[in-house]
Amino acid sequence: MEVTDPELLTGAALTRIDGDPSLPEEERRQSQETVREDPAEALAQLVDPFDLVAAVPGAELAQASWSSEELTDYDPDAEWEAAEWDLADDSEGAG
Repeated sequence: MEVTDPELLTGAALTRIDGDPSLPEEERRQSQETVREDPAEALAQLVDPFDLVAAVPGAELAQASWSSEELTDYDPDAEWEAAEWDLADDSEGAG
């Protein structure tokens, strides 16, 4: 996914954290800090991966993780090359 407005994402996550009465104050401060530092942490505050797959027949989420990276050379209009993403079939050209 692409974060198009990091400030909006972070703001929504901070609102969620602030509105959670079950969070102890120290955990609230720590969550706020991590959300401000990393969009993946903000996303993790807003999206429950178990909810994403709960209605998918034949699937069960065993583990989920979030990470983010800033793409500096991404061109959405460029041709997509499977080889660039290491998704090309390794058997191509062999034999």
